Amino acid sequence: MAYEDYALLFDYKYCSNCHTCEVACKNYLGTDIAKKPGIVVLELGPYQLEEGNSDAWDWKYIPVPTAQCDLCAKRLDVGKQPTCVHHCLAKCIEYGPIDELAKRAAEIGHKVSIFKP
Repeated sequence: MAYEDYALLFDYKYCSNCHTCEVACKNYLGTDIAKKPGIVVLELGPYQLEEGNSDAWDWKYIPVPTAQCDLCAKRLDVGKQPTCVHHCLAKCIEYGPIDELAKRAAEIGHKVSIFKP
């Protein structure tokens, strides 16, 4: 089956930086995370949102697939979800048809991204 109309959605406001997606992907690909990762979690922050307000800070963790990501095609072929989706402890990664994920992203509104390999 071809998966060109499918993608991953990341609702990264819930990402806790646990790196479970990275480890699961490494195990699936059989690679060293440092050499050929399929997904990495980037850290943005902390940074102050409002000048002079010491309580207004933001700190984001953003899961980002790399060129190694093929949506776990072998898992999809046997009816399983991509390994990052299956193992995400925060349940902030979704897999599905791009048009459905685009609607879902619009509902979420912010701190969301869609990845299509």
